[in-house]
Formats: sequence, structure tokens, C-alpha cells
Amino acid sequence: MDLKKIFTPRVIVVTGIILFAAVMRLVPHYPNFTPIAAIALFGGAHMGRKWLAFFIPLFALFISDLIIGFHGFMIPVYISFALVVLLGNLMRNNIKKGTVIGGALASSLLFFILTNFAVWAGSPFYPQTFSGLMQSYTMAIPFFHATVLGDLFYSGVFFGGFYLLQQRYPALAAVKS
Repeated sequence: MDLKKIFTPRVIVVTGIILFAAVMRLVPHYPNFTPIAAIALFGGAHMGRKWLAFFIPLFALFISDLIIGFHGFMIPVYISFALVVLLGNLMRNNIKKGTVIGGALASSLLFFILTNFAVWAGSPFYPQTFSGLMQSYTMAIPFFHATVLGDLFYSGVFFGGFYLLQQRYPALAAVKS
């Protein structure tokens, strides 16, 4: 295996952006205004190899979780994160303002639906009825706005910043196959 073919300048820069974003999780921030979904979306869209698109963002999330701490609903968080990587992968050949905004909004919604469903299904906080599920979603709405704003902000920073880097350093542009 030729490591120079895997760890290209593009992969190194994208990985650096993802790792920087993971460190940003450790800095005090407004609740739910984090770079998490943007890391997954960006990695999925810009990593040339699918295994790297999953491994690097998930590894960055895991490392930051080792420091922050784990909770009982980590599996749905990681599942939603992996699904957002897939979403980014679908955007790979069509990265434009509209697809980045749509991807960020879809990421927020996906995370909201999956994680709050898990809270409803796996905790005694809500009755195990349709009404209890709706109550779980309703109680999470105040946190959703910060999730959406964080996903839009960080996606804009990562995708926009990388676009500008590609303009300055053409070697970072994806090789079309």
C-alpha cells in the first residue's frame, strides 16, 4: 500500500480541518452549537476514500468524547453521525452553496429525529406511547435552533474555507475519476 496515494495533500488538509473542529468541541460553547454534524458532512463530501470519510470524522468524535465523556445515548449519536457522512458522500460531486445548506439542514433534522427517538425509547422520561414520543420531540425543540445554527455556521466555515484553499492551492482540488 502506497501511503503517498492515500495521504495526499487534500486528505491531510481535510483531516486537519476535521481534527481542528473536534478540538473546537472542547472549547466552551453555546449548548448544541457545535461542529459535529459539519465534521461528518465535510468529511463525507471531501475525503476521497470512503473508509477515510467514515474513519477520520468518527475517530475525531470518539477522541473528543473520551475527553468530554460518554453518556447512555452514544450509539444513536454515532449512527446519526455515520449517516451524515453518507449524506456528505452523496454531495461529493455536487458541492454548491445550496447542497451544503441542504446537507447541513438535513444533518440537523437527522440528528434531532434519531437522538430524540432514542431518548424516548430508551429512558423513563417519557411514556412509551405516540404522545410520549411527540413530547420527547417537543421538549427538544428549544435545543434544535442552536443545532441548526451550529450546523449551518460550521458547514459554511468548513466548506467555504476549503473552497478558498482550493482556489489558492489547486493541488487540493479533487482528482476527477
